[in-house]
Amino acid sequence: MAVRRILLYSQHKDLLRKKSEPVQRVDRSVKNLINDLKDTLVANDNGIGLAAPQINQHKRVVVVRLGGDEESPEPGPPTALINPKILEASDQQKDFDGCLSFPGLYGETIRPHRLIISSLDQDANPVDRFFEGFDAVVVHHEIDHLEGVLFIDRIESLDDLYQVIQNENGEMVRVPIGTFEK
Repeated sequence: MAVRRILLYSQHKDLLRKKSEPVQRVDRSVKNLINDLKDTLVANDNGIGLAAPQINQHKRVVVVRLGGDEESPEPGPPTALINPKILEASDQQKDFDGCLSFPGLYGETIRPHRLIISSLDQDANPVDRFFEGFDAVVVHHEIDHLEGVLFIDRIESLDDLYQVIQNENGEMVRVPIGTFEK
């Protein structure tokens, strides 16, 4: 298992803003990258998606864990998308967003809830996939990373940024960033 260090925005702004290069061939190095991404994602309890730039590999590769919802909160195993390209995006809605490169910071962003992409799978087979609901949000978020776009770029107002903390009753609550003392 090769768990990689996730780049944090506060220390690696330039690297996280760098656009990723397309994968020319799915060779051993790309398969190793996919395995590193999967291992790193699974090792981070809160993670449901990870893009190669987040581990300082600027290739167009992401892994996503899909299918978690209120009925079955545990998402599925990591799935690799190589050179993902958005073919169609629709049903823009405000929804929850967070990022392993911004630990403890969450926000409300507007993203498509219906997404069609083309990509290669980890065996270099071309696939077109349809994503709906929060799965579309996750995939869109990870594709953004490949373009150097971060979830904070999609925040409309500082009021949409928050942390989740435990209150005096032991309940987890959202606390807007603007309420923290500077």
